[in-house]
Amino acid sequence: MVRYDTQGAVALITLDRPDKLNAMSLAMYDALGAAYIRARDDEAVRAIVLTGAGERAFSVGADLTESIPALAEDRFDISAWDPAHAKGIALYKPVIAAVRGACIGGGMEFMLSTDIRVVAEDALFQLPEPRHGFVPAGGTLVRLVRQAGYAHAMQIMLLAERLTAADLYRMGIVNEVLPADQVLPRAMAMAQGIASLGAIAVQTIKEAALTLHSEPLDLAFAREAVLGQRAFTCDDAKAGLQRFVERGRAKKDTAQPADRRADRNSG
Repeated sequence: MVRYDTQGAVALITLDRPDKLNAMSLAMYDALGAAYIRARDDEAVRAIVLTGAGERAFSVGADLTESIPALAEDRFDISAWDPAHAKGIALYKPVIAAVRGACIGGGMEFMLSTDIRVVAEDALFQLPEPRHGFVPAGGTLVRLVRQAGYAHAMQIMLLAERLTAADLYRMGIVNEVLPADQVLPRAMAMAQGIASLGAIAVQTIKEAALTLHSEPLDLAFAREAVLGQRAFTCDDAKAGLQRFVERGRAKKDTAQPADRRADRNSG
């Protein structure tokens, strides 16, 4: 199953099948996509944390007894899993992965679909698909080269070897490596920090990061201006500017009596 909880302005999505290392059934793929859309559409949610239940695994990917056979037998289109991989749903609220244990196959693809990755020191990572005759097509064929650079991406995908948290940190794929018991608290603290910022600003930053990098330079700058103008003129920005002005006035008013005393003493 996939659990959906909220803590303040943070949605916590948990892949909850620890007895199967959080392997994804067909129903779980649907539920994960639905959870992302639920968080996207809830104005009270400003950031998302994705994690796996238990300490043994974040997720080992698609269930080999159900999901993989269904794909191999061509019973459905793999694009049905797009929402679970945060593809095609305009999810511009930041997603933070909290990874403990095995992060294998589709599990690693879920991590690569997030924006910030906090992982346990003993976590293990792998894209083993070529060993079984297929490919990591849950967004990874597109994302990994853009995120890690060509050489590292090809090493990960073509060798299909197990990698450590230290390996992925060295490659720039994960943000922080921590003791396992600190991973989820740190991810939640990050999400809560993001949730305290301007919602439009945060979502505009993610939208720009996801949509502008493939545009020709001039078009990217033009689109950046549109997104920037939208952010500058939103209610969050107006309120933030007003607070900035008021703080400046307060500082000036506090400084004035001291300035006047200094003037009298000098006279």
